[in-house]
Amino acid sequence: MADGDQSWCVMRLDDNGNRFVVRTALGRQAAERLARKYQARGHKQSYWACRTADAGTHPARE
Repeated sequence: MADGDQSWCVMRLDDNGNRFVVRTALGRQAAERLARKYQARGHKQSYWACRTADAGTHPARE
């Protein structure tokens, strides 16, 4: 089933503390799947899915 709510994005936190939007206009499931895919690469960066409106926050910092 397609996720009709396309208000999710994937964010990246690099090893210098900089935050970047990786991709926008995703459904929740697609955003979470993409974040897991990037996170599984094992680099120093952290990836997470969040609503586009909440892109300025990181789950670990809330």
